[in-house]
Amino acid sequence: MVDQLVTIDPDILGGTPVFTGTRVPVAVLFENLADGLTLDEIIESYPTLPREMAVEALHQAESLLELRKAA
Repeated sequence: MVDQLVTIDPDILGGTPVFTGTRVPVAVLFENLADGLTLDEIIESYPTLPREMAVEALHQAESLLELRKAA
C-alpha cells in the first residue's frame, strides 16, 4: 500500500517525523484524534495528507500496541 509511510529528514521540519511527501508531522494525526477530531476533519485540515496514509499509520500503531501487549 504505502512504501514508506514516514520520513525523518533534518531538512524537513528539523527532522520531525512527517508523512512521506508532506510536511505534516505524524504526531498531528494522533494529537488531533486525542482532541476529539474525526479523521475526516483532520484530512480536511491537512489536505496534503492522503487518507490512505493516515489510516495506515493508525493500523501500524495498533499493530505495535498489540505486539507490546503480547510481549
